[in-house]
Amino acid sequence: MATPDPLERYNAKRDFAKTAEPAGTLAPGHGNRFMVQKHDASRLHWDFRIEVDGVLKSWAVTRGPSLDPNEKRLAVRTEDHPLSYADFEGTIPKGEYGGGTVMLWDDGTWAPVAGKSAKDIEHGHLHFVLNGERMKGEWLLIRLKPRGKEKAENWLLRKIDDAAAGATDALVETALTSVKTGRTMAEIAEGAKPHRPAASPSKRAKPSRTKAVRGAAKASRTGKAPDFRAPQLCTLIDAVPTGSGWLHEVKYDGYRALVAIANGKAKVFTRSGLDWTDKFPGIAEAAATLDVADALIDGEIVAFKDGRPDFSTLKDAISAGGEMTFFAFDLLEIDGEDISGLSNIDRKERLRPLLAGADARLQYSEHIIGSGEQLFETMCREGYEGVVSKRADAPYRGKRTTDWLKIKCIRRQEFVIVGWLPSDKGRGFRSLLLGLHGPDGLIYAGKVGTGFNAALIDDLSGKLAKLERKTATVTAPRAMVRGARWVTPKLVAEVAFAETTPDGVLRHSSFIGLREDKAAAEVVAEVPVHADPPSAKGRKAKVAAVTPAIHVTVSSRERLIFPESDVTKGDLADYYAQVSGVMLPWAGNRPISLVRCPQGRGKACFFQKHDAGSFGDQVHQVPILEKDGSTENYLYVVDADGLVACVQMGTIEFHGWGSSVATLEQPDRMVFDLDPDEDLGFEIVRKAAEDLKEHLAEIGLVSFAMLSGGKGVHVVVPLTPQAEWPAVKDFADRFSRALAANEPERFVATMSKAKRKGRIFIDWLRNQRGATAVLPYVARARAGAPVAAPVSWAELRDLTHANQWGVRDAAALIERAGSRALAGWGVADQVLPDL
Repeated sequence: MATPDPLERYNAKRDFAKTAEPAGTLAPGHGNRFMVQKHDASRLHWDFRIEVDGVLKSWAVTRGPSLDPNEKRLAVRTEDHPLSYADFEGTIPKGEYGGGTVMLWDDGTWAPVAGKSAKDIEHGHLHFVLNGERMKGEWLLIRLKPRGKEKAENWLLRKIDDAAAGATDALVETALTSVKTGRTMAEIAEGAKPHRPAASPSKRAKPSRTKAVRGAAKASRTGKAPDFRAPQLCTLIDAVPTGSGWLHEVKYDGYRALVAIANGKAKVFTRSGLDWTDKFPGIAEAAATLDVADALIDGEIVAFKDGRPDFSTLKDAISAGGEMTFFAFDLLEIDGEDISGLSNIDRKERLRPLLAGADARLQYSEHIIGSGEQLFETMCREGYEGVVSKRADAPYRGKRTTDWLKIKCIRRQEFVIVGWLPSDKGRGFRSLLLGLHGPDGLIYAGKVGTGFNAALIDDLSGKLAKLERKTATVTAPRAMVRGARWVTPKLVAEVAFAETTPDGVLRHSSFIGLREDKAAAEVVAEVPVHADPPSAKGRKAKVAAVTPAIHVTVSSRERLIFPESDVTKGDLADYYAQVSGVMLPWAGNRPISLVRCPQGRGKACFFQKHDAGSFGDQVHQVPILEKDGSTENYLYVVDADGLVACVQMGTIEFHGWGSSVATLEQPDRMVFDLDPDEDLGFEIVRKAAEDLKEHLAEIGLVSFAMLSGGKGVHVVVPLTPQAEWPAVKDFADRFSRALAANEPERFVATMSKAKRKGRIFIDWLRNQRGATAVLPYVARARAGAPVAAPVSWAELRDLTHANQWGVRDAAALIERAGSRALAGWGVADQVLPDL
């Protein structure tokens, strides 16, 4: 009897004269490929497929895979597909089986866990490991018992709790583009060209070539010298990320450098593109001997003291021609091929053999996968600067992103030298005065008076004398700079310090050295962002911390602020102190406006955005240029004391700009406030928010939901601060008006109350300079003391109103902030697309 064709069902369902899908024929494969295709057919789903016995075993996952081990996703078994289907991406014609858009959403390899095999599928279960671009770690498929006359074979797909586990909907809500072509679903449907060349997994992760092959390439043609390109930069963060998705390297205390090699010659570029080959001749000489036609290598140049990299020793080595070592940690180009689009781990696999047997002045920067916290503890104990953590699957981007993170053992950064205080011994200086660039020029940042020897003081004094000027470089408290000598701000110093005061002035600082590779104009405050460990256990421990000590006296604590809820001024102050840890990442260091109700929410309330100093030292001011050319001081806070100080002055609500104090003219988020007509139910607003999210996803933007605490929902779109206010405003305006024009019966993009009747106003006006939106965890001046609260998209589907939580729910809000459902809420590295 003939063996049944496993692809008979597949072929019978399709008319290959009408669909571009490949015809089903058995073909040999490697036996371990898996892929996921996002499929917008009659119902959006994700087709999960694994290679078994020459075909793709397939399941349709209705809500997409979840990284949350507690979340079981329905996976309906479908017909086997041919291996050739693994690379299919395009549109199946309407009316045909499966008609709709198909995206190659993930791709990689799979293997059953030890002791298991693919044959377990026939027994109704499969325990396996994935190594894809998005899905990683251990997973489980379990077949459900059929109910009644049910024909469908229903399974459950579940993530095993391991280092790759994470937020409930992190994958399906944030992974919006094809791993094959970089296109969104909308671009695939429109037939747009790929953003990068299509490639199979084997081509995306090329195996390392042998020295013989590289030698043949070098001998066969002349290499073209690679051009300098902007290096990828790290984001400072306050904790080492966990999980197997990160690789961790030692953070070297030296000069960042890109080395370009071609035709037996090499150039050494600084991070800003300066050609410093003459300062590092030994490194260039060693790099020129590498067995390669051409290459562009990223790394750090260091000099050692007592077995550890030391910046001061490196400065001496540059001056005296001493010994230096180049630690190479990335490879961007090789033999005419740009490999920056490959993953970090693949690029390092290409780099390692290139340095095998190389000159000792060139070293490969080793890394570990996972266990970053142990490495960090070891590095700090041994006196190193810290650790750099990189997403193993990320491409190389020539900008600062959260794919590369730096975690420092002690705080240190660059400062502009703005002057000095003369020594009372009559020679040199007592301390250097420091500054940082803010929105409106240089800001005083304190002084440094240790870390100098006599020779260094003499050298610096000579440099400072040539830059001396009569007028003050910065505005600073007179007592701190009495007798100061000022200089033109051109020199950059690297300084280590223990902490800063609330006013941004250094404490316990020590001079490390001059930085000649960084321009003074680029030096701004470097503020560590809060880490988001992927495990619920780790994050909960972080955010559920004890309420910080408050150094602000709250008077009239018993005054009723919310009479309907018996919430007093003291209760409100306590609430903000409790939630400060989860609120300040969104509200801190951002211009804010306040809704003040000194006699409670039922009495006269007013909006305030300027301050003449009545709020005290805990509430800070940033001068901002107004449209009429004048300058006004806006408010901002940095800690729990600042929040409570505002409550002491009668504040209930905090509304923030869409940009931070550090990047005032480049917004870091957009907010679309869905404001419904009074007669519309919350389920209509909820559906509108979901649709808005899908429209944004179609153009490649990840968004997040926040209950306003009133009657609406805010759709929040994080942005990398790059585009300026006019561009962001224009984008938000056109996007909202396009939606309103497309569905005029549902949406309106103008503020008019009359036009809003029976519809939802998409309030895009908050996305312009000076406009504000209510911030996460802010109490609202409404009956019941509700608060604005972040929610996941999955949660939103089941909520019945926008004021779900209130001031009395601080503990629950803190616990939620550490849950898997909200892990990574509000964070995405993305810029405005063309619209």
